[in-house]
Amino acid sequence: MQQELDIHVHIDEDEDQTLAFLELNLRGEHFEATGRAKRNPHDRPMPVIGEELAVARALGGLTAQMMEAAQSKIEQFLTTTY
Repeated sequence: MQQELDIHVHIDEDEDQTLAFLELNLRGEHFEATGRAKRNPHDRPMPVIGEELAVARALGGLTAQMMEAAQSKIEQFLTTTY
């Protein structure tokens, strides 16, 4: 069985801050997370760094949510089968 998933990424940025909003739907479950990156005022603008950091932080949030959802299902399975 093969399955393809899409993670929807929306990036919003200004001169000093980047926000990434991620959404993922998996078998009827909806996951979403936000990541933020803020430029140090002493650094020169490099938008790609803010985008990478914000998306990576949001992906970390999605990872945590999905791990928690899986753990919950495992616990439910273990308590109902024994």
